[in-house]
Amino acid sequence: MMDLQSIRREYLQGHLRRSELNPAPLQQFSLWLEQAIDMQLEDPTAMVVATVGASGQPSQRIVLLKSVDERGFIFYTNYESRKARELDDNPKVSLHFPWTRIERQVLVGGIVEKIEPTVSASYFQSRPRESQLGAWASQQSRKVASRDALMEQFTQAQGKFDGQEIPAPAFWGGYRVVPTEMEFWQGGAHRMHDRFHYTLDAHGLWQIARLAP
Repeated sequence: MMDLQSIRREYLQGHLRRSELNPAPLQQFSLWLEQAIDMQLEDPTAMVVATVGASGQPSQRIVLLKSVDERGFIFYTNYESRKARELDDNPKVSLHFPWTRIERQVLVGGIVEKIEPTVSASYFQSRPRESQLGAWASQQSRKVASRDALMEQFTQAQGKFDGQEIPAPAFWGGYRVVPTEMEFWQGGAHRMHDRFHYTLDAHGLWQIARLAP
């Protein structure tokens, strides 16, 4: 058996102080994301999306953030996938950005809403053609007999759209996560991490509290 108990390290790269925080959490997030990109982190836009279905069982998967602004966080998926079916049952969602190389994490809790079909279609047209074909070929989260069967569906999609512009499927599009709470975590020495939690008050204003690590 591997000795997992001895795997540990100190977090010494920085600190986070209340005076350094932007009062608007989405602006604070944009600053940290820009820094993660500038530091050339691998997959800086990768985020864990956690959902809960009708049975109460949580599930998670990694997707890529494709847009963020003052309204929230946008990602794209198949509207018939497991995550989409679970979001139909429960629109509450959690996001996690694990920027471990720079000892930072961001957690987001919020509510999802489907974005405008025209916005989804515009983004779809910006994707590589092979990714467009993959969206048509894959019945995401459904059982498939084999890799060969999956690739046959891809080949069929190639033939269907040979020489044509590929439209966005009706079963594919974007979600916006509208945040209701956000947490910024900066690793600290001796496990004395810095954590700041933003929550919306009854007047729609963001309140900030430091949390114990």
